[in-house]
Amino acid sequence: MAVTDIWGPRTPYKRAQMWPRRVDTELAAGTTSDDVDCWVPTASVLHSNGDGLEIAVRRGRIVGIRGRADDRINRGRLDVKDRYGWKANASPDRLSTPMVRKDGELVPTDWDTAMSRIAEHAEDLLNSSGPSSIGFYTSGQLFLEEYYALSVIARAGIGTNHLDGNTRLCTATAGEALKESFGSDGQPGTLADVDHADVIALFGHNVAETQSVTWMRILDRLAAPDPPKLLCVDPRTTAVARRASVHLAPLPGTNLALMNGLLRELVVNGWIDDEFIREHTVGFEDLSDLVSQYPPERVSDICGVGADDIRHGARLIGEAQRLLSTVLQGFYQSHQATASAVQVNNIHLLRGMLGRPGCGVLQMNGQPTAQNTRECGADGDLAGFRNWANPAHVRELASVWNVDAATIPHFAPPTHAMQIFRYAEQESLKMLWVSATNPAVSMPELRRVRSILSKESLFLVVQDIFLTETGMLADVVLPAAAWGEKVGTFTNADRTVHLSEKAVDPPGGARADLDIFLDFSRRMDFRDRDGRPLTPWSNAEAVFEAWKRCSAGRLCDYSGMSYAGLREQGSVQWPCTDTAPGGTARLYADGRFWTAADECETYGKDLITGSPVDATRYRANDPKGRALIKSADYETPHEPPSAQYPFALITGRTVYHFHTRTKTARAPELNGAAPEVWVELSAADAATHGIRDGDPVEIRSPRSTVRAAARIADIRPGVLFLPFHYGYWDVESPAAHDRAANELTLTDWDPASKQPIFKTAAAAIALLSRESEGTR
Repeated sequence: MAVTDIWGPRTPYKRAQMWPRRVDTELAAGTTSDDVDCWVPTASVLHSNGDGLEIAVRRGRIVGIRGRADDRINRGRLDVKDRYGWKANASPDRLSTPMVRKDGELVPTDWDTAMSRIAEHAEDLLNSSGPSSIGFYTSGQLFLEEYYALSVIARAGIGTNHLDGNTRLCTATAGEALKESFGSDGQPGTLADVDHADVIALFGHNVAETQSVTWMRILDRLAAPDPPKLLCVDPRTTAVARRASVHLAPLPGTNLALMNGLLRELVVNGWIDDEFIREHTVGFEDLSDLVSQYPPERVSDICGVGADDIRHGARLIGEAQRLLSTVLQGFYQSHQATASAVQVNNIHLLRGMLGRPGCGVLQMNGQPTAQNTRECGADGDLAGFRNWANPAHVRELASVWNVDAATIPHFAPPTHAMQIFRYAEQESLKMLWVSATNPAVSMPELRRVRSILSKESLFLVVQDIFLTETGMLADVVLPAAAWGEKVGTFTNADRTVHLSEKAVDPPGGARADLDIFLDFSRRMDFRDRDGRPLTPWSNAEAVFEAWKRCSAGRLCDYSGMSYAGLREQGSVQWPCTDTAPGGTARLYADGRFWTAADECETYGKDLITGSPVDATRYRANDPKGRALIKSADYETPHEPPSAQYPFALITGRTVYHFHTRTKTARAPELNGAAPEVWVELSAADAATHGIRDGDPVEIRSPRSTVRAAARIADIRPGVLFLPFHYGYWDVESPAAHDRAANELTLTDWDPASKQPIFKTAAAAIALLSRESEGTR
């Protein structure tokens, strides 16, 4: 299968049948299956789908990959990034020895010197400035065990409130929307709902590129005699939009108005389940009153979508017998993100479509272990989906960790990433430990981010597998083991847990991230209240067993799992307990939600202002297990297009790259398929500006400029699209800073989820001299 044949051949299947197997395999040139010494089980690490894979090993080296035929997620198929991305592990520029900054330059050193420098600096700061001077910024790509160890170290060892992950940039809104509606994080649906749905609605979710194997599953349903109908909400005419029965292309920043209009149509046409609403929800009357102000004609004026198209989309949803909805960055990274995502939940609450085959919501994730970051409390929450504002939850967590409750900071919400960077900018945060992520390319307004990371007042530790743009600014760089070089578990977007086994050794002196965190903890001599080591674990399985105790009794209950069980079963969906040893496919089948005051993960927030709901007020109106129907009025974006910047700029992904190309650009096939940044614009806009396909252009925002090749595409007029992956480590003049999309994005975030807004900025475009722009 060629790199351009990203979805492969069809294996059609009818509704309620099992998705047929199709085993994809990719081996190194000249290697056959007979040459493989062993196949080592793992799962995908370059997207959030959670596909079950096997790594081919020959003479201690990775030589290929294949899909696991028995895996419930992919049934043997490979995403194109998995097919080729494994080659990055053997890249010759892998980090293999620690480095420290000396006389302004990073120089190699040994592990003891590097770790001693970190521990001594942390000790000095704890003594001189206190726990709030230290922060951690982690990833959506590590293993559950690594996040959990880091959470214990940061919360109970250091005692800092400043711990978040780059999942803040991609799926913080997913977690927040689930909490706001259902009382707790955790996807209600399952990918198996694709097999049963008669309507699949995709809200800001280009599944064909972000989770290409799930798109293969949908394509196979579409190829059967009883295909589902698709609703696509996206300003671009993607592969999904081209197969949709209804495609709604709203102006970026207007998603909430569109959702209110769709909900209004459900109500006025009676496409709602009155009994379910009455028995299992609160808040319907307020929603009904608000959405009554959003008739199709008004929504059309706001969103630039035809009124009849809105009616058709609502009818598709309203007449569905089994509705599956998915949501991703087109909503999460846009204006009024949480409020918009919550309205997708409201569709299912109004229609009573939860907990049954084909009836589910998937507030999707963008990274392979984003769910683990949230579960383990490494992303601005407390471990085990506990409520930081509920003293009983804090005491319970303190008991699990055997520390005093006062040790765990809960005087305010855990600090979100945007605020962590602001504290570093203000110099109250003096040490930042970045693991497995690259904020110097992925954060908004990169000029500001580079300035923060370069401050003399900030001691920057970077733990990664390559020397990234962020690593180049660090005071200490720690070489980490990659996927395939360590053991651990990770959980995908539909709560499916896989165990990833170690296939090969890491290069040189690189160490597993878990081993690095535990080394730091030992050097700091963190102790529990009985004087025992706070983190007594010596391997990943021991940490997993500790996590099981921490998660027991919460929605994300892993207590019925084990490494041995995962090896035998292949994968399991949580909650998995003694009473549900095989896991749980769908949540809320009994119509009971995690909203009771004593068990909820949050008391909620105002969707417009982000102000937290007071515990006393929440308890006075305790939903007692009923879902929360929350409404919000549309407001105009903070930076709408203007005469000077007439375009709405959105950023996003391409199927060939992941995050900031740290791994995928080192796989020749993937980099060859998408080697350079481009900008999409409509044919009408291209004609107006005298731009031809492939022309060099400059894109400007109030913050900076980016140069890219023009790509004339089927995108709504007035909108520009830039892929965000492209940074500077692989260009000849990295100081030019004219390539990364986030040079243009603004420092703004959703008030409820605190997720940065990457898809609602104003921009202008201009043709550069065709002779002056050579190949960079």
